[in-house]
Amino acid sequence: MYKIKTYNKISKSGLAAFDDKYTVGDEVENADGAIVRSAALHDVEFPASLKAIARAGAGTNNIPIDRCSEQGIVVFNTPGANANAVKELVIAGMLISSRRVIPAIEWAKTLKGQGEEVGKLVEKGKGAFTGPELKGKALGVIGLGAIGVLVANAANHLGMTVYGYDPYLSVNSAWNLTHNAVHIYDINEIFKKCDYITIHVPLLDSTRNMINKDTLVMMKDGVRILNFARGGLVNSDDIKAALESGKVAAYVTDFPTDELLDVDGVIAIPHLGASTPESEDNCAAMAATELIDYIENGNIINSVNLPEIRMPRSSDIRICVIHKNIPNMLNSITGIVANNNVNIENMLNKSRGDFAYTMLDVSGIDADEITGKLNSVDGIIRVRVI
Repeated sequence: MYKIKTYNKISKSGLAAFDDKYTVGDEVENADGAIVRSAALHDVEFPASLKAIARAGAGTNNIPIDRCSEQGIVVFNTPGANANAVKELVIAGMLISSRRVIPAIEWAKTLKGQGEEVGKLVEKGKGAFTGPELKGKALGVIGLGAIGVLVANAANHLGMTVYGYDPYLSVNSAWNLTHNAVHIYDINEIFKKCDYITIHVPLLDSTRNMINKDTLVMMKDGVRILNFARGGLVNSDDIKAALESGKVAAYVTDFPTDELLDVDGVIAIPHLGASTPESEDNCAAMAATELIDYIENGNIINSVNLPEIRMPRSSDIRICVIHKNIPNMLNSITGIVANNNVNIENMLNKSRGDFAYTMLDVSGIDADEITGKLNSVDGIIRVRVI
């Protein structure tokens, strides 16, 4: 039996992936795996039994990644599971920032009680809420991952000219991206060419405040900026100044802060990007599938701290080793296995930064003896025999 701890209310539909080999719930102790949405885990002391944490969503800022790596805990996320939900809200953001739908609705409410005059007042006052169509405008998509590609494709169908920037464009994203999108190699070209700019990159030291006074000055007058990725990607003081000057016509963000609320030109949405039942189901199901494949087979898919690695089973016994990415480690692992008269039928090793992962399918093994010897090697963090 395996134990899975849930730290938030997780979609029951998604959790259905766990069969009767699993006990799942928020009261579970000494868990083998955990699923979390937004709960902060930085101050949580993890049990020695914990092998993996799956974030039902894309961002992992609420998880202590470095500590997990040092303890041999694999951290997964679920890229793409909520992509359609976010894509739809981005398109809505472009529309409401252009057509002034929200202030128009609020103004219409003020006509209550005018009786038969409402129709005439509507025709007289509607001119204050005119705004441009999306068709024929240029959209810059910064970050062509699962969400960025869907946004680019949807915008193309709406008749927009799409410019995409992503220096790390994956093969899968390239295959899925509309052939009409113009691939930009210099991000400054996005700033100069586009009427709308939408950001879909993670918040890193290199991307923090990527929209700032220096990049804003390059943009077209009246540009509309959308941020459904992370709040820290846009400098709040600089965007407020650009809105006040008229350089930016609207800033749509899914990450309200006190300093941005009630600012003219800011459309602050309360983090609704993935708030659909379909998205919650998809994220939970993907998180569950990742945990199951790792716990039962040792495969790592969509990890943020260890290499992606999967290997078909070629024997009944699999040794999984998380270790430091240092010289001679592989020789040490295979040497111990060979010296114990264990036949290696298949093996795969991959690294990511300071850490690496090795899987060996073997036969003729004394699990306890092998585990003990491998754990004694300096640089080996965790050993599992499945």
